[in-house]
Amino acid sequence: MSLRRKLAIATWASPREGNIYGKLTLDVTEAQRYIEHVRQTTGEKVTVTHLVGKAAAMALKKEPSLNGRILFRRFVPFETVDLSFLVTVEDGADLAKAKVERADEKSVADIAGELREQAGKLRRGNDEQFEKSKGPLKLMPRWMLPRFLWLVGWLTSALGLDLSNFGLDKFPFGSCIITSVGMFGIDEGYAPPTPFARVPVYLLVGAIKEQPTVIDGELAVREQLTITATVDHRFVDGYQLGTLANAFRQVFEDPWSLDGADKPAQLPEGEPTAVPVS
Repeated sequence: MSLRRKLAIATWASPREGNIYGKLTLDVTEAQRYIEHVRQTTGEKVTVTHLVGKAAAMALKKEPSLNGRILFRRFVPFETVDLSFLVTVEDGADLAKAKVERADEKSVADIAGELREQAGKLRRGNDEQFEKSKGPLKLMPRWMLPRFLWLVGWLTSALGLDLSNFGLDKFPFGSCIITSVGMFGIDEGYAPPTPFARVPVYLLVGAIKEQPTVIDGELAVREQLTITATVDHRFVDGYQLGTLANAFRQVFEDPWSLDGADKPAQLPEGEPTAVPVS
């Protein structure tokens, strides 16, 4: 049994937080053009998940009430905008997290490059911190795991203690966890909250699919993406959710603004186009 499965079984319980759920479907036509442009100009294998990460970082920057943790029943903001991506390891048998710090200050290509390096280390078994943290968890009996993980989560994610000698850094997940299931052909779903991570926002990236939509009063087919969010209601109300959604819309409608540049006059061949519906 994988370590991830062992943790899930040992810690499974009804949520104690007031979680709420939402989804946002976005036209990715312009985003696909931008991604292809970044790939060709930087050589980095950028994907829509990296763009989602950048959008999430921009949203957390615009709405500081989402970028923090709860300690002793009060909100404490983080000094930087950090987020984590879930990475498959051991041929998909297990999961690990790759944390990107100061994601709001980094380009989409920078985020993609950092994740590529971290994911490579994790999959090769060269990530020292991850390997350190796995040892005690594999040996620990399941009945001890819930209390142990709660304590570790409180020490690292609430108090912010650096336990790197044990493979545990402070604020290990940042303010947002992003996972993608689109590559598995799953249109949409909702990420289950992980209580010991103490993260206010979980984002799940679904598959890109052609769907009918209305453009300038005409019915057309465009590539669209559904992003779902699981959020802690202690941090988030409707206003904050609106800020989150608007930040995503702005990034996907005009991703070129992320680089402070105008859209190139010549876009790469094979760019997505609207297909009229007869």
